[in-house]
Amino acid sequence: MLVWASLGANKGAWVGCAIIAVLVTMALAADLISPHSPYRQFHDAMLRPPAWQAEGSWQFPLGTDALGRDILSRIAHGARYSLGIGGMVVAMAMVAGVAVGLLAASAGGIVDMALMRILDLLMAIPGLLLALVVVAVLGPGLINVVVAVAIVLIPHFARLARATALAELAREYVVAARLSGAGRFSIMFDTVLPNCMPPLIVQATLSFSAAILDAAALGFLGMGAQPPNPEWGTMLADAREFILLAWWVVAIPGVAILLTVLAFNLMGDGLRDALDPRLRSA
Repeated sequence: MLVWASLGANKGAWVGCAIIAVLVTMALAADLISPHSPYRQFHDAMLRPPAWQAEGSWQFPLGTDALGRDILSRIAHGARYSLGIGGMVVAMAMVAGVAVGLLAASAGGIVDMALMRILDLLMAIPGLLLALVVVAVLGPGLINVVVAVAIVLIPHFARLARATALAELAREYVVAARLSGAGRFSIMFDTVLPNCMPPLIVQATLSFSAAILDAAALGFLGMGAQPPNPEWGTMLADAREFILLAWWVVAIPGVAILLTVLAFNLMGDGLRDALDPRLRSA
């Protein structure tokens, strides 16, 4: 109850949750709220401005791109790509990172040292550069982008899981579990892991925004989702040459990315404050 009360008192977290709820609703109901197919081209309405401008039309509320495709429809369907990519990346990175972190904390010794040095090496490489190398090896495409960005985020989850697990292993309830005859696997995953989840949940929320940004960056560089898929980064890449001629084809996908990243960061900050007893009591 204290967690929910603390989260409810954080206005930023509520704003983030509200934006996320709108985005999820838009993604799920994209077929219903989209005026047109995101792939349909209206050759007589290319680079049509948004409806509130002089030459705009409510047939295309947010205007059209250089091929005459409705931007509102593409933004709505693009939410599926961005949120889906973020969810898959965080799930993969969290599962793999937690497994590596718990293994390092449980094994100790040379295993712990070897795993930590590998993670240090991965973290020493700039995230976007590492993702670009992985996609260059695997080839462009949505699945490969998910794998590449997940590899970038695994070290963050692994190091957090290890640090939290080492702190928990020194507690009395773990000693009691050992004395009762519980095995190492049972102690790590049944006893220690549940108590490591609060910081991991916060990390997952903040990593969601990083995953969306990295996926959009790869799409902008032509290494992510390929045209004509309405992924927001790919939309920015297609529109960059028209930035001076038609501002909306760049600004609207950019604002969509901005709001999504901001929402998850606000929610992550709220969860961090709510789940950390020291911040909750301050």
